[in-house]
Amino acid sequence: MTPPPSDVTGPPAPKPAHGLRTARRCLGACIAGGGLLVLLAEGLQLARSGSTVGAALTGGCIAALATALGTLPVLLSQQFSQRAYDSMLGFGAGVMLAASSFSLVIPALAAAKAQGAGAWGSGALVGAGVLVGAMALLFIDRVVPHEHFVKGLEGPQARALKRVWLFVLAIVLHNLPEGLAIGVAFAGTDPVGAAALTTGISIQDVPEGLVVALALRSVGYGKLAAVGLGVLSGLVEPMAAVLGAAVIGLTAAMLPWGLAMAAGAMLFVISHEIIPESHRKGHEAYATTGLMLGFVLMMLLDTALG
Repeated sequence: MTPPPSDVTGPPAPKPAHGLRTARRCLGACIAGGGLLVLLAEGLQLARSGSTVGAALTGGCIAALATALGTLPVLLSQQFSQRAYDSMLGFGAGVMLAASSFSLVIPALAAAKAQGAGAWGSGALVGAGVLVGAMALLFIDRVVPHEHFVKGLEGPQARALKRVWLFVLAIVLHNLPEGLAIGVAFAGTDPVGAAALTTGISIQDVPEGLVVALALRSVGYGKLAAVGLGVLSGLVEPMAAVLGAAVIGLTAAMLPWGLAMAAGAMLFVISHEIIPESHRKGHEAYATTGLMLGFVLMMLLDTALG
């Protein structure tokens, strides 16, 4: 039965034309693509930097800029599919996994051997460092109140804080090991490898920044607020990079430990945060495909630049 005219609330709001949405998404992709080219060029220049802390700061700033760059498409497009969201999460996990292996664990083993450790000794040292780094992140995850985008509130007294700061704390926990990894890498003896690591982390920070902004949008934040918080979330990386470089710069004996602990922290984030988030909505195949592509891209960057 046709409802009476009084039940009609009026025509639905007009939706943007398909061509306009496509144009905005293409513009966002062009901005991100151009930014990636700049990041690659800057990553190559980092290898020529003379100051360890200065190079670490520059690398951290590039990673933060990449995070900010990734948030821009949110201003130009209404929404992204969950499948694309999960694919980008998987891509970031793949880059971080390859970076942990080729840019952190392998150089840590080489550094331990250069300091006189044997094959078993260097392996045990790096293994212990990986476990310490993971346990440190696990401890922080348990004691710092924060909110995951899907799992919800965690940590003591989490409900006493505003949700916006819970999200920010969660993002900081996620970005902290990336910044530390950049700083520790530049404190080592392979600036070209450090540049490759920075480039890889920056590339995965672009979709990561987009994911953060989209997640904030999904829980009710406006476009400007989501983009602003996404940009601010990347600022922890230059600070962590400087801290990592400064600590390792105090004594060379800390280098293998620092590299291994950064790898352990990144592995913890991959397993505890990114992969579970990317598999929750039934898009495991797309998330895994993204992970494989990210892993291969970072491996190629590491071997080509290093």
